[in-house]
Amino acid sequence: MNADVPWHLFDPIAYVEHNYRDMWAEDAEILRIVRDHFVGHFRNRDVGRITGIDVGAGANLYPALSMLPWCDEITLLEHSSANVRYLESQVDSYDTNWDQFWNALCEHETYGSLGLDPRDRFRRVVKVRQGSIFDLSRHEGQWSVGTMFFVAESMTDLYEEFTWGVERFMRTLAPGAPFAAAFMAHSKGLQVDGHSFPACDVGESEVRASLEPFVHDFKVQRLQDAACVRDGYAGMILAHGWRRNAEAGNPAV
Repeated sequence: MNADVPWHLFDPIAYVEHNYRDMWAEDAEILRIVRDHFVGHFRNRDVGRITGIDVGAGANLYPALSMLPWCDEITLLEHSSANVRYLESQVDSYDTNWDQFWNALCEHETYGSLGLDPRDRFRRVVKVRQGSIFDLSRHEGQWSVGTMFFVAESMTDLYEEFTWGVERFMRTLAPGAPFAAAFMAHSKGLQVDGHSFPACDVGESEVRASLEPFVHDFKVQRLQDAACVRDGYAGMILAHGWRRNAEAGNPAV
């Protein structure tokens, strides 16, 4: 279970070195899809103050970077104390390896034309918060846009906790909020610096079933790039769409 895992032993430096020192093709594909999704939602839209959340941010900044142009505030929610320290160290001026991810976002004319200094904006809008995904029930409908990358299936080996994690994430979003969520397909777990961390074995059907009560007009897809970042999984799954106005089977709110 998630509560039994020694998350404080997770080594974010080793994780970043392996996964994000260079940009893998899978991440480039994710960035392209998520970027286009958010541009389609926010471009030419007057929606007032926008707040974003990246649930289980870990040692990955690119979900926050994908929301950066649109948000007045972004919360990076993270449970592991080691990952929290890493995220806090990145707020004032993040490491240069993250530039390639921002540059990939800027390949779209909308991102590229905004003329942002991404480090300055990151410093001004990003807030790191230590907390558990399971505590999010107190914040239903709070955020205008959200991401959750490699979290729900990578924090437990129990399917029930996987579905709870997806539900907690989706319920944090306001009706109509755009979202993006990524999952490791059929993961066998993760080794970081000699420590083992759990995984729940899910595929596209399980991801779709976990999201369906909470979303509308959404897509679940297996990424096309075949190369694996590490051993022990069968590819990456990306879901994106919008939070529905009410759960399936309930009256609209």
